[in-house]
Amino acid sequence: MDTEQFWQVADRHLVRYGAAFVPRIIGRAKGSYIYDTDGTAILDFTSGQMSAVLGHGHPDVVATVSQAVASLDHLYSGMLSPPVVELAGALAKTLPPSLSRTLLLTTGAESNEAAIKMAKLYTGKYEIVSFDRSWHGMTTGAASVTFSAGRRGYGPAMPGSLTLPTPNAYRSPFRHADGTHDWQTELEYGFGMVDAQSSGSLAACLVEPILSSGGIIELPEGYLHRLNEMCIERDMLLIVDEAQTGIARTGLMYAFERDGVVPDLLTLSKTLGAGLPVAAVVTTEEIEAACHDRGFLFFTTHVSDPLAAAVASTVLAVVERDGLVARAAALGRQLSERLTDMLGRYEQVGDVRGRGLLQGIELVSDKASKSPADALGAKVTAACLDRGLHMNIVQLPGMGGIFRIAPPLTITETELHAGLDILDETLKSVLTA
Repeated sequence: MDTEQFWQVADRHLVRYGAAFVPRIIGRAKGSYIYDTDGTAILDFTSGQMSAVLGHGHPDVVATVSQAVASLDHLYSGMLSPPVVELAGALAKTLPPSLSRTLLLTTGAESNEAAIKMAKLYTGKYEIVSFDRSWHGMTTGAASVTFSAGRRGYGPAMPGSLTLPTPNAYRSPFRHADGTHDWQTELEYGFGMVDAQSSGSLAACLVEPILSSGGIIELPEGYLHRLNEMCIERDMLLIVDEAQTGIARTGLMYAFERDGVVPDLLTLSKTLGAGLPVAAVVTTEEIEAACHDRGFLFFTTHVSDPLAAAVASTVLAVVERDGLVARAAALGRQLSERLTDMLGRYEQVGDVRGRGLLQGIELVSDKASKSPADALGAKVTAACLDRGLHMNIVQLPGMGGIFRIAPPLTITETELHAGLDILDETLKSVLTA
């Protein structure tokens, strides 16, 4: 099939599900690179869909998948196999002692769906609070607490879906007298609004430590700790969605560790499978027991699949063996230094944020006005691709100038700086054109 025929068939038979497709046909991937069907190498600064933390085609993952497909890949959902039990034990060793019970699933939306159901069943309440720029998935419950996009035209969302203002230090109207971000007042105000809207049935708060699809918005240090206190005051559970921040991505095994908080439920996906469909909910023995006694039901086709478990265990083993937590922290410092340098040199680079190997830059028309620069973001994205670098901009109105940078944790220093050189050169070229 030639290129023209490929796109004709795609246009005729595929359902369009969001942003336009990248105008390249991808033929293969290896390490930190993807290759189009012409053989052109493209440095992947998004780890696929922010997932392939071990890069593409990692030999340990390839070996695991090959062995599992040949011997034990999928079972009746009421059966258990050694890979599932081994993964549950391995996950528990990476987490605080209270997080000891794992439910193995397939996608991030599915894990958030299960966590929401467990929170409701455990508390006997139904209201779920999340950020107003959140993204937790596309299934009904997860989509109902996804406020950054996709809420128009589908009818009523899940009852009891409430919001907190996203603590965006760059754009928040909540300021101290010296102009710095007053996130404490913002959080108090947000919960004041939640309390006013609540019917008295607050079950849980579901948050991401860094809102990736919402524009790489990192929760200020101390925010998660205070949020947890406010949940406890209201007898709510805290659910932390670490689809993109978990498994070493931020320079810690889990991003919540920075704030000394232990969530009641933790959801993992993307990074746990290193690009393959693997997800999990991890919770406490108390919550698991109560939900079981009350008839918790999440009997899906691919729950406790041995293939998924084997892949996740391999990912955890490689992360530990190769010291990828420390590596992400070290490379993250280099990434931050390079991006901060661009912030100082370009009037249109308004902000740099994030940590580890999950960072972003926000392009604006100028630093004084902070006006969103969607068109400029699109130009830089296209020009980077022409130079051999895949960059991802947030595909939301008014946020098309926010780049998400999340290369594999296995990227070499040379590859990281080569990509940043391309970004720097592209900014200079586009902004002086």
